[in-house]
Amino acid sequence: MIATQDIGGLEVFSCLPNGNTDKPALLFIHGAFAGGWMWTETFMPHFAAAGHPCYALSLRGHGGSQGHEQINWLSIADYVDDVRSVIDALAIDPVLLGHSMGGFVVQKYLERYPAPAAALLCSVPPQGLIAAQFHLMLQKPELFLEINRILAGNYTDTDTLRDALFAGEADPAMLAIWLGKMQNESQRAIWDMSMFNLPNLYHMHRPPMLIVGADQDALVPAFLVQTTAHTYGQPSHILHNMGHAITHEKEWPRAAAIIQTWLDGLRP
Repeated sequence: MIATQDIGGLEVFSCLPNGNTDKPALLFIHGAFAGGWMWTETFMPHFAAAGHPCYALSLRGHGGSQGHEQINWLSIADYVDDVRSVIDALAIDPVLLGHSMGGFVVQKYLERYPAPAAALLCSVPPQGLIAAQFHLMLQKPELFLEINRILAGNYTDTDTLRDALFAGEADPAMLAIWLGKMQNESQRAIWDMSMFNLPNLYHMHRPPMLIVGADQDALVPAFLVQTTAHTYGQPSHILHNMGHAITHEKEWPRAAAIIQTWLDGLRP
């Protein structure tokens, strides 16, 4: 069962296992244009059923959190502060799982704080967004222009959403729900991820890491996921016939299985 609470103006979802557990807590961090809601239908119930206390926050300016009126001025450092404040308030030491922009936030978090482990899922690479932006502009120029319209606060449609996030068939009802929940993103955060606040690799804590991508990802292509893995000296796990939204592709359990196997391997 998903519960929701307010922690210092931040919307925090939780899904807890039945009974006591010795498995580590998980904190899910969403990507750009989204909110903590993106984890509540699939990953959180799945991993809670496997015995992990699961939490997901909506970063400030996202979902049900405060700060929407300042969205364009919010930085990646602000998002890192949000993650830390939730961890402190919940008094947990969670494994961090970040998707897309959330994976970048995890990397910046590790500059300042340790973590038991971290999973980067279709994550913005430590080298930033520039290569991904050029790749999208060359491969799918119409989608590139539409995403820039969304960033400027303009409305899009379910066809664009499907092209951006999914490789396989996507349920039209689910797309309509996502379209109603998605929002504009902080332009300052986008600039941070492009070139102005990239991870300092020499100052990062280096916990066990999992690097996952998708071979049909239009936004963070597989070659950049492999670059991230190489940077951190880790193998990459590339999901076949899946797009950016690995949490909601019809075969999302394949992604969850990779994560679960990794989590199980963390235990002494």
